[in-house]
Amino acid sequence: MDRTLVDFVKVLRTAEIKVSPAETLDAMECMDLVGYENREFLKNSLALVLAKNPEEKEAFEDCFERFFVMDKPAQPGNTSSSEDESGGEDEFDDGDFNAEGESQQSGKGGGQGGGQGAGEQEIDDSVPQLQPTSELGKLLTTGTRTEQTISMMEAGRKVEVSKIVVFTQKGLFTRKIMDAMGLKGLQDEISDLTAHGGPGQRNLSGRLKKSRDLLRERVRDYVEKQFFLHADETGKQLREELLKKVKLSSLEKRNFKDVQEVVFKMAKKLISVHSKRRKTYKRGQLDVRKTLRNNMQYDGMFFNLKWKASKVDRPKVMCICDVSGSVSNYSRFLLMFLYSLAEVLPKVRSFAFSSDLGEVTKLFQHSKLEEAMARTMRDYGNGSTDYGRMLQDFKNHVMDDVDNKTTIIILGDARNNYGDSKSEIVKEMYDKAKRVIWLNPEPKSSWTVGDAEMKKYAPCCHQTEVCNSLVHLERVVSNLLKSVS
Repeated sequence: MDRTLVDFVKVLRTAEIKVSPAETLDAMECMDLVGYENREFLKNSLALVLAKNPEEKEAFEDCFERFFVMDKPAQPGNTSSSEDESGGEDEFDDGDFNAEGESQQSGKGGGQGGGQGAGEQEIDDSVPQLQPTSELGKLLTTGTRTEQTISMMEAGRKVEVSKIVVFTQKGLFTRKIMDAMGLKGLQDEISDLTAHGGPGQRNLSGRLKKSRDLLRERVRDYVEKQFFLHADETGKQLREELLKKVKLSSLEKRNFKDVQEVVFKMAKKLISVHSKRRKTYKRGQLDVRKTLRNNMQYDGMFFNLKWKASKVDRPKVMCICDVSGSVSNYSRFLLMFLYSLAEVLPKVRSFAFSSDLGEVTKLFQHSKLEEAMARTMRDYGNGSTDYGRMLQDFKNHVMDDVDNKTTIIILGDARNNYGDSKSEIVKEMYDKAKRVIWLNPEPKSSWTVGDAEMKKYAPCCHQTEVCNSLVHLERVVSNLLKSVS
């Protein structure tokens, strides 16, 4: 049972319930004390040890119900019912397989058993009833349902079914579990019985085939449950990793919600790294005044040395996003990133344009994120792209607010439809601001092709980067935070 409990703890961790090694040991001691005869009592006892808040208790109960689920044993004498709790799986009772109500399902694969359809195979009482010789055959015909379930679970542990990652592996693990239970020996026995062709052999062959097909369905159901227990969060993590790397321009609308969750997680991680109060300590430069003041109680003995420290201000960020059709997705998620970092980037001003420049800072502060995004794309995303017009608007209305603490981030492909580039305004930004960063979603090989103006803008920037995925956005924002730490 200890191993079972360890597997259960893994399921809890997959469901984002934090369980420490010490709590696992406490749960083992709890199980020793309360036993496992009373299922409800065991669940409530483990919940007290492993779940620490209402959200975790709800998740714990769901995990418990899905993990500690067993097929109900066959009821004695109930051999005629075609409906059972397992959704069409018949029971094994006193060594005889009950094929009623399951004939159509078992016969889907075509004819089986000596020229007769497996779904139409009848057991002739006048024919001698032979007994199987393979281990799996004996288990299926003479073993109880509980014994079969235990054997299936042991085989599942052996093939590490808990490591299933994607739903398409369901067939693979079903086959592995069947093999671990002894499928090869059963198949060989069925082949030998079919080859002999006698009535008794055909009878036993038909019974074994039906039992095998029914077992396969049970194993499939078991693997599916294991997938939802173990791989749900793992599969989600895998999808998140893929979404981080895919080009934002290739995203479909149905993926936006998932990507938004990934952005918030990445932002939360950056906040945890950079939210501490930033100071630069100059080791070697003693702060005499603070040292004397803090050591007066020690009669002049310097027990607590104080070093000179200079506080670094949080950055003032201005973000200019091209929201024309070709780059709107990149802008959407950069703005989402910056507003998710409000705790460590409280001075973000955001601007959007396709030609005319407009500030959207207050829109994002007073509206829900999705609504703000939609209004930004609606109000500024139409029209032909004009970087020269945008830069002129920035100079006329915003340039006076730029100082040596300002970081300017421009996200766009720099394609200006052969208009005036106004690159001298970018040079003015460079001279006044602390940093000018240009993020271009196109590969560098395209920066000088056609109407692209990056060859004029790049020399006027402190940093130019290819930025077309969440990984790139995270790296840029992380470097921005590091630069002011």
